[in-house]
Amino acid sequence: MTLIGMLHRRADPSKVRRAYAYSVVAKAEGVILFYFTPGMVNIVDEMINGKVYENGQWVNRTFPFPDVIYNASYPASEKAEEISNYLYEKIPFTSHSVGNKLSVYKRINEGSEFKDFLIPTFELTNAAKLSVIEKHYSNFILKPVSGHQGSGILFVEKESYRRYRVKEKGKAVTLEKEEFMDLVSRKIKKQEYLVQPYFTFKMKSGQVYDIRLHVQKNGEGKWVITALYPRVGAFGLLTSNMSSGGYTCFPDVFLKGEFGDFWYDMKRTLAAFAISFSTHFDTLYDDVNFDELGIDVGIDKDQKLWLIEVNWRPGPPIIFNCELDVAKNTIHYAKYLAEQAKKKKSLEN
Repeated sequence: MTLIGMLHRRADPSKVRRAYAYSVVAKAEGVILFYFTPGMVNIVDEMINGKVYENGQWVNRTFPFPDVIYNASYPASEKAEEISNYLYEKIPFTSHSVGNKLSVYKRINEGSEFKDFLIPTFELTNAAKLSVIEKHYSNFILKPVSGHQGSGILFVEKESYRRYRVKEKGKAVTLEKEEFMDLVSRKIKKQEYLVQPYFTFKMKSGQVYDIRLHVQKNGEGKWVITALYPRVGAFGLLTSNMSSGGYTCFPDVFLKGEFGDFWYDMKRTLAAFAISFSTHFDTLYDDVNFDELGIDVGIDKDQKLWLIEVNWRPGPPIIFNCELDVAKNTIHYAKYLAEQAKKKKSLEN
C-alpha cells in the first residue's frame, strides 16, 4: 500500500483545512496519508512522528519514510529547509517551484513555442531602463519579480514628457519626472522589479478581468483541467486579484455574457491552451515535473490570448467546491510518482 506524507509548516493539521480533505480522499483511494512537519522527522532512524486522521481526530503515529511526499507549504525556517532538502534527495516530492516571474518569462520566451502569447517584459535594474519601454508604450506596469496577490504593483500612465500618473493600492498621484524616478529607485532598492506594457483585458462593463486555468497531473501523470474561471476586478480597480476586492463567477455564465454565440468556442480554446501549454511548460525544466499550475491569461478585443502569469500551488475559490477534486488529483498523482519510483529502483537493482 502506498504511503504518502503531507509535509506542512504548521504543527496542528486541524488548522490546515486541506489536511482533512486529503486524508479522506486518501482513505477512499486505498492509500495511507499522514501529516507531518520537518520537526517531526528523525533523520538518524529514518522515521517520522506524524499524525493520521482516525475516528474523528488527528492521532500521533510513527511512520517510516513515505513513498512520496506532498510538500504542501514552504519551509518555515533554515532548519526546516535543511530537513526538507534531505528528504527531497531521498523521496519523490509532488510539488516544485516554477521560479519567479522573470525567470518563467525567460524560459517561455526561449522555449519559443508559446513566446507569441507573452506580454513583453523587461528586467528593471535601474530607473533609467524605463526609457526603453516609454518609447513604445504610454501605459506600463511595474511588478515585483517575486511578488504575489498584487502586492507592490505600480500602474503608470505617462501624461507628458515630464509627468506621470501613478496608481498603487487603488490610490493615484501625479508626479514630476524626478519624483517618479526617485520612487522607482526606492522600490527597486528594496526588491527586484520588472516592467511591462499595461495590457488591459476588460469586460463589457469596463471591469478588468483575467481567466485562471487551474491544471493538475492525474494518476497517469497527464495534465487535466481542475477548474477554469474568470477573476473580475471591482469597479475602479486595475487588478482582478480577489485579495484586492475582486470576485469570480461560473465560467459559462461569464463567457456567454462576454462572447455571446462564440462562448463555447472560447471555452474550448482556453481548455486546449491549458493542456498544451502545461505539457510544453514541463519541457522547459530539467529533471522537474510539475504537479499543479495556475495559468492566468487575458483575452484582448481580437480574442487573442495573452499569458499573464504562471503560478504553482494555486488555490481554487470556494465557490466551485473543487477541494475534493484537487485532493483526488493530488493523491492519484502522488500514487503515480510512488509507482514510478519503485519501477525505477527495481530496474536499477
